[in-house]
Amino acid sequence: MRLHRLAITAFGPFATTQEVDFDALSTAGLFLLHGPTGAGKTSVLDAVCYALYGAVPGARQSPGATLRSDHAPVGTFTEICLELTVGGRRLEITRRPAQRRPKKRSTGFTTEKAQSWLREYDTDSGAWRALSRSHQEIGEEIGLLLGMNREQFCQVVLLPQGDFARFLRADAEARGKLLGRLFDTRRFAAVEERLAELRRAAEHQVRAGDDRLLGIAQRIAQAAGGSSASAPPDRTPGDPGLAAAVLEWAALARSTAHERADIAESALAAAESRRAAARREVEAARELLRLQKRFEETRRRAEALEARRPERESDRTRLDRALQAERVAPAIALREDAERAHRAARAEHDRTRELLPADLADAGAERLAARAGAVRQELGALDAARRAERRSAEITAERADLDRQARADEEILQEAAGWLAGWEATRRAARERIEHAQDAATRAEQLAGQLEPARQRLEAARRRDALEAEATDAGRRLDAARERANTAHETWLDLRERRLRGIAAELAARLVDGEPCAVCGSAAHPGPARAADGQVDPAAEEAALAEHRRADQARGETEREYAAVQERHAAADAAAGDSTVAELTALTGRLAQEHAEAHTAAAGTHAAREALGRAEREHEGRLAAQQQAERRVAARTSRREALEREQASLRDELRRVGGDTGSVADRADELERRARWLAEAAEAVRAVDTTALQLKEADDRLADAAFRAGFDTPDAAASALLTDTSRRGLQHRLDAWGAEAAAVADRLAEQDTEDAGARPPAEADAASAAYDAAERTLRDASSAYATARDRRTELGRLSRQAEDEVRRLGPVREEYDRVARLAGLTAGTSTENERRMRLESYVLAARLEQVAAAATVRLQRMSSGRYALAHSDARAGGQRRSGLGLQVIDAWTGSARDTSTLSGGETFFASLALALGLADVVTDEAGGARLDTLFIDEGFGSLDDQTLDEVLDVLDSLRERDRCVGIVSHVADLRRRIPTQLEIVKDRHGSAIRARGGTR
Repeated sequence: MRLHRLAITAFGPFATTQEVDFDALSTAGLFLLHGPTGAGKTSVLDAVCYALYGAVPGARQSPGATLRSDHAPVGTFTEICLELTVGGRRLEITRRPAQRRPKKRSTGFTTEKAQSWLREYDTDSGAWRALSRSHQEIGEEIGLLLGMNREQFCQVVLLPQGDFARFLRADAEARGKLLGRLFDTRRFAAVEERLAELRRAAEHQVRAGDDRLLGIAQRIAQAAGGSSASAPPDRTPGDPGLAAAVLEWAALARSTAHERADIAESALAAAESRRAAARREVEAARELLRLQKRFEETRRRAEALEARRPERESDRTRLDRALQAERVAPAIALREDAERAHRAARAEHDRTRELLPADLADAGAERLAARAGAVRQELGALDAARRAERRSAEITAERADLDRQARADEEILQEAAGWLAGWEATRRAARERIEHAQDAATRAEQLAGQLEPARQRLEAARRRDALEAEATDAGRRLDAARERANTAHETWLDLRERRLRGIAAELAARLVDGEPCAVCGSAAHPGPARAADGQVDPAAEEAALAEHRRADQARGETEREYAAVQERHAAADAAAGDSTVAELTALTGRLAQEHAEAHTAAAGTHAAREALGRAEREHEGRLAAQQQAERRVAARTSRREALEREQASLRDELRRVGGDTGSVADRADELERRARWLAEAAEAVRAVDTTALQLKEADDRLADAAFRAGFDTPDAAASALLTDTSRRGLQHRLDAWGAEAAAVADRLAEQDTEDAGARPPAEADAASAAYDAAERTLRDASSAYATARDRRTELGRLSRQAEDEVRRLGPVREEYDRVARLAGLTAGTSTENERRMRLESYVLAARLEQVAAAATVRLQRMSSGRYALAHSDARAGGQRRSGLGLQVIDAWTGSARDTSTLSGGETFFASLALALGLADVVTDEAGGARLDTLFIDEGFGSLDDQTLDEVLDVLDSLRERDRCVGIVSHVADLRRRIPTQLEIVKDRHGSAIRARGGTR
């Protein structure tokens, strides 16, 4: 990379356009950039960095800082233009930062966005060709051509000596941070972090497996209870011997459980034998007790049977007579039925006689039946007329119903005709409401989009008017502060100049007879200078300087306040536009009112649509009702005519049958009642005669049956009869007595029962108590065996789980050991890493070794062969890491010592050599782009004359590689040694660049 031309306008301390011709400086190879403090030497380097990367070096790119010159006129844009050759291409980069400018059409300021231009010189056409105006594209293109980022560029092109002096004295961590930024070793740090993450993940898996294994061990301890001879292994997750300890302890617990289960099984078998013997004893005692109780019970039952024998004989006699009377029972029942039937027939005969006329009161059954037949013949002749009369009544009711329907349909037709007459007007009004609401909704949306910007503009206008007065007041304060600062500065300069003119008198006032003069060294003072009128003493000058500094500080604060107010005013003015507050207030109010009215009207859209829908549905319903009513009217007309014709025919028929005396139905009902009375009376006469004959026959049969059954009279036979319930009760008592007698006889014949009765009383309670004790012993033994068996099974299952977990954990632990070893090696924490050197530090140590070798070439020339830089990977003390040590080798003593032991001048040229070596190595690392222009910033004041000559010789040797080196310093001796110079001159109107020597 070679710089050709730099143009700076309104940037930093430069108010007007200043140009630097680097082509002219390159002819000399070495040039000096000097000027008083604060003039702007570093600003030239900032301009180069800003042109390339769109930003100044890190420390000077503070938030809120502005790059624009405070001395620049209002209409002048801040701009940097840099022409350079890089990668065989000649480019021109122009950048303008974001800055405020006056508005073109009104008062106030607006913010101009940052702009960038990139052009390339076409050697074929001899003209510049535009490439891009995009910040991102220009940044990517320059970064690709240079092969380094802004931080690397500032480190290898704009060599900051103070940074490298700190680099010399820094520890390994600080050196690692700088080298890591320059050589981009983030991938190696990423490898360290990745291995650390893998180690943590593997460790987590191992600890999780160990936790599961310990959990199984705790469950084994719970399952083993007090049967294990040893406690669970006292290990922690991550212990390498944890798996073997758990498996060994599980085997011990499992074998103990097997032994105890065998012992419990033997005890269970013995308890079962004892319980079986006790069960046999208790069963024998219970059987003896049962037989003895049976014997006693049989004796009691035999005695009770003998006491009930007279009662049994009486029941047997009653049952025998009842069986005899059973042969008479059918005749008794027949006589009772005949008597009931005769009484009923007499009652029906008496009832029917009361309904007959007097002439038929004593008539026989045949006469009454003949009269009923005649009445039924007359009734049959009236059936047709009765049906006709019923049909005529139905027709009358149907015609009345048709009249009611006709009236209802007439009302429907009249109402539908009236409503449909106004349908078009109703539909048109509803549609007009919908259209009006839709228009209002559209208008409301438009007004809402206008209302919020209008409110924002109104608020901005109010802020603008409020800030305008504040800006005016701040401007007056700024003018006053600037005037006070300028006056204080001029006063201080004037006092300083007057003091310098009278410095001789000030020195003369310090002369003492006999002591040498501090200026000429003579002990004689023949004519010391006299103080003139108004001589300025140092105290007055210091007071004026302090006043100047206070005024300048106040000016700076006022300028910042003014800039902030101007910026807020410009933002408010840009947002408000050219309208006044009153105009915007009126506009906002009008828009708000119109929006509210439109929103209110738009809110009726849904109601209007619903009203139209309801009206259309009602229209359809009324049309359908009208058509249905018309169809019903036509159908009723035809039906009514048919009914009228049918009813007229029926009325003619009724007049022929019944005349005009009464209803056919009434006549038919009368005849039907008469026929029924006559038939019932005839039937009642015949029933009385029949039942009387049956009653006589039943009496004869009853007398004959009672005699044959052995009873004197029928009444005696009837009294001997028993009901079914009574007879069954007697038979049940007799059967029960017989069954009881048989059962008692059977029991008295049982030999074992008789033998048991002769034996002593059974002791069943003692046998039961012995059996209960044996049962409890068996339950305890069974419970103990079940517990031992379950414990043995559970321990076997848990042991298999532990073995499976150990097998699964084996590969995980191996992976963890491998990853942990790699992570410890790369992180420098492993004992195998003797020098505790991280992977990133190892890579950086190689780069540092290259830098030290490249720097030694120049350091030996600067130090006349005395010093050399060497990389050291010796282990640091304490817990600090090693690998980035740096030592200086003194050829005079042959010893190596730490770089922090160098003196101030030695530190300067050592850091300069380190900076130049680092520039070469970073350039090669970044892609080998040639750097033909370098800048070295300050530090030369600490060198003696001889060392300064040697350093300048080294810098001058860089010209052999066709490089241009710029030294930034205010050391006065360098102005004599370096003829080609760029001088930065400052005054109250801004700094300027003046070229001397080899510049054009």
